[in-house]
Amino acid sequence: MEKLIYASLKSIGAYIPSKIVTNDDLSKIVDTSDEWITKRTGIKERRFAEKNEATSDLATKAAKLAIARANLKPSDIDAIIVATISPDYFCMPSTACVVAHNLGIIGKPAFDISAACSGFIYLIYLAKSLIESRAHKNILVIGAEKLSSITDMQDRSTCILFGDGAGAVVIGTTDDKNLSILDVNCASNGQYQDFLMTPGCGSRNPTNDKVLQERLQFIKMKGNEIFKLAVKTLTQDVVEILEKNALSKDSIDFFIPHQANLRIISAVGEALGFPKEKIALTVQKYGNTSAASIPMAINELYEEGRIKQGSKLLLDAFGGGLTWGSAILAFNGQ
Repeated sequence: MEKLIYASLKSIGAYIPSKIVTNDDLSKIVDTSDEWITKRTGIKERRFAEKNEATSDLATKAAKLAIARANLKPSDIDAIIVATISPDYFCMPSTACVVAHNLGIIGKPAFDISAACSGFIYLIYLAKSLIESRAHKNILVIGAEKLSSITDMQDRSTCILFGDGAGAVVIGTTDDKNLSILDVNCASNGQYQDFLMTPGCGSRNPTNDKVLQERLQFIKMKGNEIFKLAVKTLTQDVVEILEKNALSKDSIDFFIPHQANLRIISAVGEALGFPKEKIALTVQKYGNTSAASIPMAINELYEEGRIKQGSKLLLDAFGGGLTWGSAILAFNGQ
């Protein structure tokens, strides 16, 4: 009888651009203030990539660290998948193809997905399936964003929220279920597509002077509507995945939500009953980095020495689409 194989998170890596943009910096560009931003979002600063840095550059740096920490070489990677809403190029090539080239990986599958802030969890969902079907042994999963390139710096309701960064993991195999990706839930509802979107430059509104004049190439968001749905959906999703796997919140070492807004994170954490010391929090330093936010938060916990082999993590995200997802997994790195 063939031995059961489980997917497992083998390593974590991240890249955080060095350029810090504070709330005071933004107050010189738009009508806002540190007090106004902090009260509504909890964000104090964010990082912006340099003009000559593309999303693939951020992703490549995070990927190299994740591969090294997994004690692998780039040639050991069987597939590269990237979650991003700020790809290097509008249509093609995929950011994953550029990353594969940067890493010297040839002849392996490489592709992007677009699930906004839920993208990293969607990739975990996909990687788990590819590993446990025995299609691949080592998959490089990356959430990477240069959101400063698609953020309207004239819109004070959105420009205060977003930042740049990348996080990467290697998903490999284990025969120990206690060290595996136990379960992943992904869902969507396109009814609310206009709550968070970039309306211009696609086939719906192709690029033309009118689209550019109306600044439709940038992120547009209905903040109040998003807030209400996010708190309700994120909370419900966690309750469902814990019940499905007969687990209590006490069995979770760290709750790692998407880092969009401190008020959302606090409301969800309180509703679920997680103590503050178990909730990952990086939004105050990095802002909302969409698909990169969860792996960046995992990396921070790891580099602080708080995550060890066997630590049980609960991931939870909500983003444009609308999309959402959650995952329960053990960290199986060193």
